[in-house]
Amino acid sequence: MPAPLTLVESSDELPRSADAVIIGAGIVGVFTAYYLARRGLKVVVVEKGRVGAEQSSRNWGWCRQQNRDARELPMATKSLDLWEQFAEESGEDTDFRRCGLLYLSNSEEELAGWARWRDFARTVGVTTHMLDSAAASERGAATGRAWKGGVFSPSDGTADPSRAAPAVARAILKLGGTVLQNCAARGIETEGGRLSAVVTEHGAIRTGTAILSGGAWASSFCRQLGIRFPQASIRSSILSVAPGEAVLPDALHTARVSVTRRSDGGYTLAISGRGRVDPTLQKIRFAPQFLPMFLRRWRSLSPGGLEGIRSGHESLTRWQIDRPTPMEHMRILDPAVDRGTIRRTFDRAAELLPALKGRRVTASWAGYIDSTPDGVPAIGETPAVPGFILAAGFSGHGFGIGPGAGHLIADIVMGSDPLVDPRPYHPDRFSQSAWGKVTDF
Repeated sequence: MPAPLTLVESSDELPRSADAVIIGAGIVGVFTAYYLARRGLKVVVVEKGRVGAEQSSRNWGWCRQQNRDARELPMATKSLDLWEQFAEESGEDTDFRRCGLLYLSNSEEELAGWARWRDFARTVGVTTHMLDSAAASERGAATGRAWKGGVFSPSDGTADPSRAAPAVARAILKLGGTVLQNCAARGIETEGGRLSAVVTEHGAIRTGTAILSGGAWASSFCRQLGIRFPQASIRSSILSVAPGEAVLPDALHTARVSVTRRSDGGYTLAISGRGRVDPTLQKIRFAPQFLPMFLRRWRSLSPGGLEGIRSGHESLTRWQIDRPTPMEHMRILDPAVDRGTIRRTFDRAAELLPALKGRRVTASWAGYIDSTPDGVPAIGETPAVPGFILAAGFSGHGFGIGPGAGHLIADIVMGSDPLVDPRPYHPDRFSQSAWGKVTDF
């Protein structure tokens, strides 16, 4: 079975104009539209497939500050508050809970790294608790083993990836916004050098502002506009298991496997950082810029196959806006699952938590995690096309910081005081090398 996803009944009629058009209905796109709609703008979200059907429903669901890079931490902190506020404001349920995240380790090196991050976190007011052997073993009692130490971050939590983006989409509709599914954006139109419309497969929408939150498709779309956006994706495979009677941690990370409780009482199982690199022409094009990232992460990566070429999201193709695009041929990126990784993940999880042995596998799926050369999202208006704002390359962190990213993008559109400093995210940094700038966590 594929990744679970709540379906949304959305709009049918294409508006002729809008104050802002959001391209892509993943978690960042829908939160951007939500915060713009709350400020009174007429918003239209166009999605080539289904709301939240790609990486926004295929992740772990973690909403964390713990171990965040210093550039992302302010947004992560704000996002936790915004997750809570969204439920209160909208009446919609994403199943966000501040359940705390538990990290366990028997590696002195890993524990030392977490301690260094704890010391940094204190300087910005973030609470995280280092656990000695006794405390870690107590909190990790379900593993039935002793641990040298760990970390518990009490204010972090999880939300349900199968429900979150659809819940935000429903909130947009309540505010009078438009959400169009099976409606791919093909390109844009300009007047006087500035964006004037978004062209979709069903017609054009006049607007002065467009936000591209297209996930793994963003670089291909930018290429049509003459914008160079270095982006690469890895194929990650995870699974879920059925509920059981044993009481297990809500969210547990170890170097070998991570486990997250789902809203139905089952668990998502994954190996952090593990993925396959499917070769594409886009990856070859941007390979020099991703070399620092690869050298840091290569131990977790394996060579892939032809899935990337088949999917079409990383081609160098130039398309015409009056003809079907690759996005209409591949409505939802649903790459092949790495069965070896699924078996290894389940075996490791059952070894870590014996109560999982014999649990029925309810689903397994793969998704493309798109990344920038430094592992930090790209958020900002593109100088080449005024009015066109890029919001992509969230590097596996987009779900948790989705509310903060959406709020920040809305601030940029409105010219308001930004939620956080936007400068670390601006795409103009890609004109420089990523050496020494790749995220640690």
